[in-house]
Parts: sequence; C-alpha cells; structure tokens
Amino acid sequence: MKTTLDDCRVIELPRIWERRGSLTPITGGDQVPFEIQRVYYLYDVPGGENRGGHAHRALQQLLVSIMGAFDVVLDDGGNKKTVRLQRAYYGLFVPTMIWRELVNFSSGGICLVLASALYDEADYIRDYDQFLRCKNGGGAEPGTYTG
Repeated sequence: MKTTLDDCRVIELPRIWERRGSLTPITGGDQVPFEIQRVYYLYDVPGGENRGGHAHRALQQLLVSIMGAFDVVLDDGGNKKTVRLQRAYYGLFVPTMIWRELVNFSSGGICLVLASALYDEADYIRDYDQFLRCKNGGGAEPGTYTG
C-alpha cells in the first residue's frame, strides 16, 4: 500500500475534565490505530532546532504535544502539509513511508511519541533522496530493512 498525506490524520483523544484538572487515557488499538510497543518523548529542543527528518518503512506513530506546541511537516514524496500540534488531547497519526520533520517548537514544548514497534535503526530512512526512490518503486537499497 502506498501511503499518502490522506492517510495522516489528527485524532481527537478522550478528555476527562474535572475541576482538579484533565486526564487523557490512551489505549493502543482503541484511540490509537495500532498496538503501542514503545513510548518516548522529545523535550528541551533548543529554539530553531528541528527533530525528525526521516521516514519509517514499517513503523507507525502517534505524535502528541503534551506541553507547548510544534509543527509537523509531512511529505509523501509528492505533496507536503504542515500540522500544528498544541493541545494534549489531539494526536497526529503518521503511517509508514511518510517523511516527517518536527519544527517550530515553543519554549518548553514536549512531543510524546507512541510507536507501533520497538526501536530498529534499519526501519529508518534518513536520506530524503532514498525516501523518494523507495516511494517511487525504487525499493530499498542494499543492506536496508526489507520488512
């Protein structure tokens, strides 16, 4: 299946509000369209720095701004769009083979990442030209993950 920007979507997460504060429960396979295998977060991103700059062959992710805000630039090899994340009850679903860059972090911004698999360096495509070759049917380069 060839993924496009149409496969990326913002998901509204449950929000339980009380006078004492809010809570957002997240369950893999329920609110998130995959089983969660790994959770990590990005923080202390210096002003002007970017994160991401890669695509995944098999991994799916849900990105959530749990504090502050940041932009996610999505690229399917033919089209680009930018999504601003700034609420802890909205997550951006990013399927396989979508190039992503996280930019414009606000001061104190924190990005929570829910991932469909454990870390595997071979799943990453970190070179944009290689990403375009893979998206256009060029396949994986020798020595890379073939899933």
